Amino acid sequence: MSRPSAAGGAVPEGTVLWEPSADTIARAAITRYLAWLKASRGLAFRSYAELWQWSVTDLEAFWASIWEFCGVTAHRPYTRILADRRLPGARWCPGAELNYAEHALRRRDEHPAVLFRAEDRPLVSLTYAELARQVAWVAAALRQMGVGRGDRVVGYLPNIPEAVVAFLASASLGAIWSSCPPEFGIRSVVDRFRQIEPRVLFAVDGYRYHGRAYDRRDAVAEIRRQIPTLETTIVVPSLAPGPEAAAGLPGVHLWPDLLAGARAAPPLRCEPVPFDHPLWILYSSGTTGLPKAIVHGHGGVLLEHLKAIRLHLDLGEEDRFFWFTTTGWMMWNFLIGGLMVGATIVLYDGSPAYPDMRALWRLAAETGMTYFGTSAPFIQACMKAGIAPGREVDLRRLRGLGSTGAPLPPDGFQWVYERVSRDLLLGSLSGGTDACAAFVLMCPILPVCAGEIQCRGLGAKVEAFDEQGRAVIGEVGELVLTEPLPSMPVGFWNDPEMRRYRASYFETYPGVWRHGDWIKITPRGSCVIYGRSDSTLNRGGVRIGTSEFYRVVEEMPEVVDSLVVDTGRLGREGRLLLFIALRGGAALDDALRARIRQKLREELSPRHSPDEIYQIAEIPRTLNGKKLEVPVKRILDGTPPETAVSQDAMSNPQSLQVFIDLARRLTKG
Repeated sequence: MSRPSAAGGAVPEGTVLWEPSADTIARAAITRYLAWLKASRGLAFRSYAELWQWSVTDLEAFWASIWEFCGVTAHRPYTRILADRRLPGARWCPGAELNYAEHALRRRDEHPAVLFRAEDRPLVSLTYAELARQVAWVAAALRQMGVGRGDRVVGYLPNIPEAVVAFLASASLGAIWSSCPPEFGIRSVVDRFRQIEPRVLFAVDGYRYHGRAYDRRDAVAEIRRQIPTLETTIVVPSLAPGPEAAAGLPGVHLWPDLLAGARAAPPLRCEPVPFDHPLWILYSSGTTGLPKAIVHGHGGVLLEHLKAIRLHLDLGEEDRFFWFTTTGWMMWNFLIGGLMVGATIVLYDGSPAYPDMRALWRLAAETGMTYFGTSAPFIQACMKAGIAPGREVDLRRLRGLGSTGAPLPPDGFQWVYERVSRDLLLGSLSGGTDACAAFVLMCPILPVCAGEIQCRGLGAKVEAFDEQGRAVIGEVGELVLTEPLPSMPVGFWNDPEMRRYRASYFETYPGVWRHGDWIKITPRGSCVIYGRSDSTLNRGGVRIGTSEFYRVVEEMPEVVDSLVVDTGRLGREGRLLLFIALRGGAALDDALRARIRQKLREELSPRHSPDEIYQIAEIPRTLNGKKLEVPVKRILDGTPPETAVSQDAMSNPQSLQVFIDLARRLTKG
């Protein structure tokens, strides 16, 4: 057993909450990797810090070791791991040919590959043998439709096994996959898919969320109408049985018919493709314009996810790996990577709060989950609900918990160790859709400290840059990568000269990837993320990340959610505006305003006491749940709403009206 450190009472940032035991360290995959490096390469490292430094200095040796240690299978070998080290423009593994799907389906036995549960359905299990048969049959059907290398196949699908099968079948052919969840509106889907001109669409007839059914057949019909390149649509019945799922959708194929011969499917053949051949296309949020279509390659994703899942998350064949996600978030793609290490991936389709906040914890108990991936807002919602999952359901098999999507504050760490388990690896991680990777993440041989991310990822040369572009330790700076990472995009779709790609990441610091987050790297090598650098709060020269602000405000029992906006511009200090959504029955009065201001003065700085506090019904968020800080600031600054944000990229566009009204009042004032 690993030894948790004592935690009672509120803990400050940096407090050690958990330390790995000697047995935990001995069993960790990264420990086996260290022993393998010593035996096969003659390399001996006394600490994670030494290993990381080598991994970002001798990039070729490090990534070659990951290739060999993780057993990458290539139909043709690479001539050199890193033929060009420039950023942008790094060239990885020229000459190599491989296929992602082949690695995801290395197992063909009766071990569970996928466990799936929906709100309204019992648990479903799919073995590796069954998964391979279904993938082979769908791949054969796509091949008969004329789909081949480089064609685009898209999914308008929830987080269901059929989405995994369709993706792997496409990848096996060398086709390019892209997906959106069915809760995305028509405009959001068309804005994404029409850019890439897909030939085939997989779609559901509808979905269920929080106990309600949502029919999407009309949306599917309109998507087909607005994307003229679509030749074939395959409908996966979800709400309606059999042929009824295709009502109003002439000329479509039904998924059950597609799989009718799966038992007699020919053996799966995976098309060898070049290392940088496109695997999938992900999208930026699209809040301020057409979403960027970000292209990732087979080999780069393969190497990065093998490294992260095997060494950092410490997962292997006996693990049951879950992340609460939709098919529109990069964590879905990351979750599928669990198949590459032979683990069982756990899928869930539905609301995490239905019928109550214990829904996902019951799923963990039901599936024997060993790794529970979620978001910081979910953990904070569980805290607000007052639940204690470790005492209410059987979580004995759980040994890892991951949190992403927003910085997890110290009290979130504390809650996990007090209410979930005293003995698990709690790993906060941060990265992005841009590279489909976590740049800073967990490590099973390091201690867990409240509010901190344990380490910078192996092979990821993450640094904090000050205003002069110098690397700093112990200070907040811009999160940058000063060396290439294999999973950095091979480019954006329809950007042949890489102009948009360069402008997105390399304009601020030539030759250096600027990610757009504030980060502090501690002298111990751990990290703290402070939110987006383009929405920082700079008051009288005192800079505070918005995540710090939210941590303080949302600790208050009355506050459900919050958004802070600094209306200042370069060279001019503006007003600090705080918007809060309150628990039902609570009201914003002078007493609560005074308590909020006092708490912020004491815990942040007197300069960060808000000038004005407003109560609103809900905080505007993207379809992936991120707070719309920058677009709201632009609206309050006078930017027309239709220019500041694309409402089709929002989960709750009606929430913008209060800011539009306030902007008008501020303009008149």
